[in-house]
Amino acid sequence: MIRIRPAAGPRVIERPERRDYDRFRVRPVGSSLGALVEGVDLAKPCDEATFAGLVQALRDWKVLFFREQHLDAEQQALFCDRWGRLSDDTLVPRTAERLADNVVVFTRDAVTPGLENEWHSDGTFRPMPTMGTLLRAIEVPEVGGDTLFADMAEAFALLPDDLKRRLVGLMAIHDWSIGAYAGKYGDRLEALRAAHPPVEHPVVIRHPATGRPTLFVNRLFTRELVGLPAQEGAELLQGLCGMVDLPEVQVRWRWAPGSVALWDNVACNHYGANDYHPARRMMARTTFFSREYEYLLPWTGADASEPSAVLSARG
Repeated sequence: MIRIRPAAGPRVIERPERRDYDRFRVRPVGSSLGALVEGVDLAKPCDEATFAGLVQALRDWKVLFFREQHLDAEQQALFCDRWGRLSDDTLVPRTAERLADNVVVFTRDAVTPGLENEWHSDGTFRPMPTMGTLLRAIEVPEVGGDTLFADMAEAFALLPDDLKRRLVGLMAIHDWSIGAYAGKYGDRLEALRAAHPPVEHPVVIRHPATGRPTLFVNRLFTRELVGLPAQEGAELLQGLCGMVDLPEVQVRWRWAPGSVALWDNVACNHYGANDYHPARRMMARTTFFSREYEYLLPWTGADASEPSAVLSARG
């Protein structure tokens, strides 16, 4: 059986470049991903220089955290609209008459338990997955309810070289209707399966903005690897998905009212810890799709220093 997880001992983690973002400060929260942004009020219009700095910071750190951000739905939507095309990210999208209609407020409590406690990236069952998400805490339990993020580029970097070569060109099937997620749709399941059939994505993508090779599988939506015998493929997929369990590629965020996390959904897996039941947790989520990219391109083993060579832009 091929070795997937690295052995115990020192692990060389590629840390983001420490740079001056000019309009704000960042403090690392995790080793390879996750930074706390200080000096930005998301409720106010974001000038071009500040926004450009935030774009660069998200590319660098993959997840940006903010504290004491007191936004309403309209302010949250206006900020996220700068990043991409807004969506409520549901299989049966609502009609959004206003931009703020794309901000989804959801509550988890004794009546409605959370199903977010599995490692996943949002919407990988779409031809072009969600590009990013902003999540804002409205009400949080006294203890628990953290969100964890895993750096999928670093997860790939820690794989043995022979396995990296083996993954070149390999495709995976992503299907929303596997696992606990499908249970939400009850008697509509077959109709929704027909409307949203499974899709294929490369197992290792070249990140659209950075060109960095990034492992693109997750436990919630990745069903199988294409072209491998069933048992071999299942074992390999299980091992690849298991890379998120390495603490070295993770960052954990403790919420407070007014806390915000903005993450690159293509670069990360995330996991909402469900250790607070039956306490109440209320969040406001905004997701956005890319206005530039229509699908994800595979990593080919070539040099990733020219992101423009791997962008999938319209036209």
